[in-house]
Amino acid sequence: MATEYETHDYDVVVIGAGGAGLRAAIEASAMGVKTALVCKSLLGKAHTVMAEGGIAAALGNVWKEDNWKVHFRDTMRGGKLLNNWRMAQIHAQEAPDRVLELEEWGALFDRTKDGLILQRDFGGHGYARLAHVGDRTGLEMIRTLQNRAVERGIDVFMECTLYRLLTEDGAVSGAFGYWRQSGKLVLFRAKAVVLATGGVGKAWQITSNSWEYTGDGLGMALDAGADLIDMEMTQFHPTGMVWPTSVRGILVTEGVRGDGGTLKNSKGERFMFRYIPDFFRAETADTEEEADRWYADKKNNRRTPDLLPRDEVARAINAEVKAGRGSPHGGVFLDIASRRSADYIKRRLPSMYHQFMELADVDITKTAMEVGPTLHYIMGGVRVDADSTQTTVPGLFAAGEVAAGMHGANRLGGNSLSDLLVFGRRAGLYAAEYAKRVARMPRVEDRQVGAAATGMLAPFERREGENPYAVHAELMTSMQDLVGIIRTRAELEEALTRIGRLRERAQRVGVKGSRVYNPGWHLALDLLTMLTVSEAVAMSALMRQESRGGHTRDDFPKPDPEWAKKNVVVRRREGRLTLAPEPLPELPSELRPLIGEDRPTGKIRLEPVAAASAKE
Repeated sequence: MATEYETHDYDVVVIGAGGAGLRAAIEASAMGVKTALVCKSLLGKAHTVMAEGGIAAALGNVWKEDNWKVHFRDTMRGGKLLNNWRMAQIHAQEAPDRVLELEEWGALFDRTKDGLILQRDFGGHGYARLAHVGDRTGLEMIRTLQNRAVERGIDVFMECTLYRLLTEDGAVSGAFGYWRQSGKLVLFRAKAVVLATGGVGKAWQITSNSWEYTGDGLGMALDAGADLIDMEMTQFHPTGMVWPTSVRGILVTEGVRGDGGTLKNSKGERFMFRYIPDFFRAETADTEEEADRWYADKKNNRRTPDLLPRDEVARAINAEVKAGRGSPHGGVFLDIASRRSADYIKRRLPSMYHQFMELADVDITKTAMEVGPTLHYIMGGVRVDADSTQTTVPGLFAAGEVAAGMHGANRLGGNSLSDLLVFGRRAGLYAAEYAKRVARMPRVEDRQVGAAATGMLAPFERREGENPYAVHAELMTSMQDLVGIIRTRAELEEALTRIGRLRERAQRVGVKGSRVYNPGWHLALDLLTMLTVSEAVAMSALMRQESRGGHTRDDFPKPDPEWAKKNVVVRRREGRLTLAPEPLPELPSELRPLIGEDRPTGKIRLEPVAAASAKE
């Protein structure tokens, strides 16, 4: 019997309605092509709303000396030079325009006393450069972009999961999936597709990511023939709540530390001074007194070690806990209450204050928070062309967290939101240009659609099969324990063995009931994708025999110069994942002086422009 499904035709289909997807859809629509925006959840529920700290852009409003070259330098060095240099350059150069554009579209940023967009400090940034709206920046960004998309009349398809990309002669021809509410199947034929689906945090047990983050775009891209790179580079944000359990994993924005919060162990020591790497020592406060002076007047050229890049802070917290100096529930303490007034905290960090009061009865104006590393972001993803964001599959583009290259081995806080804006716009622009060059709507083969439909509906044929929730729980435990913040060969090999067994079980998963909003069915399909992506992460981590950025091997604890200029590339060939190290694009000679050697090149902080910021 023929598979029944509804069909929609568009020039450009954008999958994902976070910052990157919205910005891509807006740009594609502005280019005059018929555009669809498809999201797994409801419009406005995208993970971007959870981004609290700000948008990194060298506007120079607080520190007039800041510019794209310094931002480029910070991004490259934060990424341990594994970045695609061209993406880092484009990002640093275009981010200010994208922020100002957002302001023109109605975003209400915090202000300096002169009326300029206020910018705050964040880890790894040489200057205060995060444009922000309190600690609700992502929410304001989504609100602004959604209003713009609605104003343009873009067609939005909500609660629709697209599960497979379709191709014709190796180029994208559409995407196939289902309506989450009704379970009915749906086909989008398209000349170009933009992936903006985010990451894969729900494969780990402790994560700041919401339920949507199951690696959909990564799996679809692999199946369509695209390359993945840097999948071993997973970022554990250093400050996720570890207690109470009601808020376990929820992120504590880096803005808490940017506004004066400090990390302390069970002895009350500001332990980060023990862990300042040589790479940053020349520009970082070496004592608590120096750090306090920096907070007091910001005329010092040193930064507090509490604001080192995320990978450095996460490893330091992990070391303190393992040394027996952790908090009672396996983390450390983040204290802003003793350093800032209650009024200041409520004004600068309103979401943090209200969230933890309401969800956990924790008053951050009076007590320290118990925090620890939580899986937050994946630097790896789909390999794209730096200028156009096109993948290795013609007609398939990717932007945001699903795309790799921009952040290298470690993403700096705030670079994600500007990444969404810069490369979301480029994805929409070049996808529209590509679609205009395609003479006709691509043909969709019944064979491809039939195979996708059969695979999607298979769990209903196994009603007494494995429980998808049990398989998912074991996957999360395995990834948390064996592919976590510190890795070893033995543990990674064990992880791959477990993933293999879980894949066999996942193929026997059965679901009961009908297709009408059936979360067990949805998870059964998500499981197959999460297992594929988890395998790619573990295999890549096993291949990279060094420690760099978000990837730490206890059996190879130092960076290896041989790996400094190589990406681990993952491909699917004949149904199996294959890996190969391939060289990074070479940095042009004119940009090398901006980065310097593996140490700072001198003072990077000068006198700030007067700002109505944090001198309380």
